[in-house]
Amino acid sequence: MRTYGDRCGIARALDIVGERWALLVVRELLLGPKRFTDLRAGLPHIGPDVLSQRLRELEESGVVQRDKLPPPAASQVYALTERGRALEPVVLELGRWGSRAPLPGEDAPLGADAAMLALKTMFRGQGLRATYEVRLGEDRYAVRVDGHRLDIEPGSSHGQDATIGTDPGTLATVLWHGGAESDLRVEGSRPSVSRFLDLFRTA
Repeated sequence: MRTYGDRCGIARALDIVGERWALLVVRELLLGPKRFTDLRAGLPHIGPDVLSQRLRELEESGVVQRDKLPPPAASQVYALTERGRALEPVVLELGRWGSRAPLPGEDAPLGADAAMLALKTMFRGQGLRATYEVRLGEDRYAVRVDGHRLDIEPGSSHGQDATIGTDPGTLATVLWHGGAESDLRVEGSRPSVSRFLDLFRTA
């Protein structure tokens, strides 16, 4: 692994996560463990050899670990270690900073997990207390808002106030690029969904 050879903590951090794709691998694991194929799906422009190399480097640095799902799946998955999970505020703050940069081309993908982490990045607590299920294609997320706290977990919710169905790009368009809320499929209370969406808008 290349090194900056600098004793500064910033340089030593970049020795670990400064390689191309490394922080995006961390981003893909922030909401939970994933199989190699799931990581490829979330990072469609990374080659399998490069992904394998980044995972190996992050594992050697104590950021990522390999786990095995319980039967009947019994699949090998990659997960963040405690040290890796400590990168969450760094990644979210980078997302907040990067949200002011120009957007790439319209064909640039936005993965489901990346869209949900964008919600964490832009969240502004306003006293709302509610539970939602967000469905982005085949992906399901349980989203709980408790005042100034936002929790997002992969999987279906139970007893939610409303369900929001869409795709990652449409969700981003509705929230930040002038799209209409009517473009979202809503089951349950639409006023509750409107209050929920207001927690992430920048204006």
